[in-house]
Amino acid sequence: MATITAADVNKLRTITGAGMMDCKKALVEADGDFDLAIENLRKKGQKVAANRSDRESTEGAAIAVVNADKTEGVVITLNCETDFVGKNEGFVKLATDLANLALNHATKESFLAADFNGITVSEKLIEQTGVIGEKIEIGSFEKLSGAFIGSYVHSGKIAVLVALSANVAGAEEAAKNVAMQAAAMNPIALDETGVDASIIEKEVEIAKDQLRQEGKPEAMLDNIAKGKIQRFFKDNTLVNQDYIKDGSMSVSAYVKSVDAGLTVTGFKRVALG
Repeated sequence: MATITAADVNKLRTITGAGMMDCKKALVEADGDFDLAIENLRKKGQKVAANRSDRESTEGAAIAVVNADKTEGVVITLNCETDFVGKNEGFVKLATDLANLALNHATKESFLAADFNGITVSEKLIEQTGVIGEKIEIGSFEKLSGAFIGSYVHSGKIAVLVALSANVAGAEEAAKNVAMQAAAMNPIALDETGVDASIIEKEVEIAKDQLRQEGKPEAMLDNIAKGKIQRFFKDNTLVNQDYIKDGSMSVSAYVKSVDAGLTVTGFKRVALG
């Protein structure tokens, strides 16, 4: 039987992130074989993940990462079950490391299959489920490209990317302010063209029903409903919303105040819960 030293246990702990006792037990069971010990720890993670598959992972960390050129960004959420784990320094570091890796991948599927220190991201999540004892998963994954990308993270719970049409003086602050707007106001689309037709249809019907209850003639309903839809767009689309730092202008007008030709070309918002 192999002699398991404290250095061996510590080495396995460094590789896997598992607890000291779990590492020692895995090495004993594997008779000192590191590869087998790692495999056993991962199997334990799979077992824990299977047992917790029906649990909700609505806590965690929301992370935004933008490349050096400020032309591409990613926002992800690394989800867990409790706020206690979500605020843990090691958990937040893992989320940040994963987000930096995610920046190199176009899709969530490609990202989950990517190499992360010798194993795939998916395998790492299973491993961490075993280590932490909570269901750990990537909840949201969103990419955004543009002439200038800015970001904002609110309390580690909401992460937003905003794309501007040009990298001009003041673009960084403008993008951050618009990202803060999106974090606070949760718009459903960039502008009216991005609102799904089924949502517009539903809002028109709601507006018409309200007008009928107010006793408005049927012949007038379409025109009045159109006005209500415009109000819906103003309240629910990013560039048409009143700018939260100055209600006298829209978000679109605020961006143009930074540079006359500047526009918001896109945004991505992810949130926990």
